[in-house]
Amino acid sequence: MQASKIARAWFGATALVVFAGLAAQIPVSAGTTGGTFHTPAGRVANLLAFFTIDSNILVGAGSLLLALGVAGRSTLFGVLRLTGLVGITVTGVVFQVALADLYELHGWAVFADTMLHKVSPLMCVAGWLLFGPRGQLSWRVLSWSLLYPLGWLAVTLVRGAIIGFYPYPFVDPGINSYGGVAFNCVLIGVLFIGLAAAAVGFDRTFSRKDEVDDYLAPDPPEGVERIRDAGTY
Repeated sequence: MQASKIARAWFGATALVVFAGLAAQIPVSAGTTGGTFHTPAGRVANLLAFFTIDSNILVGAGSLLLALGVAGRSTLFGVLRLTGLVGITVTGVVFQVALADLYELHGWAVFADTMLHKVSPLMCVAGWLLFGPRGQLSWRVLSWSLLYPLGWLAVTLVRGAIIGFYPYPFVDPGINSYGGVAFNCVLIGVLFIGLAAAAVGFDRTFSRKDEVDDYLAPDPPEGVERIRDAGTY
């Protein structure tokens, strides 16, 4: 049970990092003026247009369920876990390669940026490598996880064509042309699929059929735990 407690603590800390980053980002975005959206509510709502924010929400939700011990072993949670893991990894990689030098940040914006682009990806990936849970990923789960990036891209391009806002330069046809956008999206898509396939392969290689991560379900009552420790359960 000691390993379970450490795992839950790690997942809880990961969720805390995500929620702290989001809590800092909301007032920063609300107070930023001069962009496409002219009201604080509009700027806050527009946060959902960013792949970074969406990926962090998925990571935060999955980590919180694991920390509370109520995640279960359903396909739905497997999809949530894989989508969050790969989405936040892509977020970290793309940010460092293409976005890190585009903005000059100050104050709470620096804190939010650090939490959401750096600490969250590192903690999510490290937590998955160290604690899993194992045995939840499959090629079927991978195929369902692709709905997230495809859906995000479709909404981003359609919405952008209507209101003229694109969250990142690499998906803005006004900067890169549609051909350039398509090329960028194919590169990121290959990265997403490659990372997802690697995660599934790792999970299938290092999971054991008789292994059950006990933090996937609520802890047994204290009396039951003592009996099990005595070797009679």
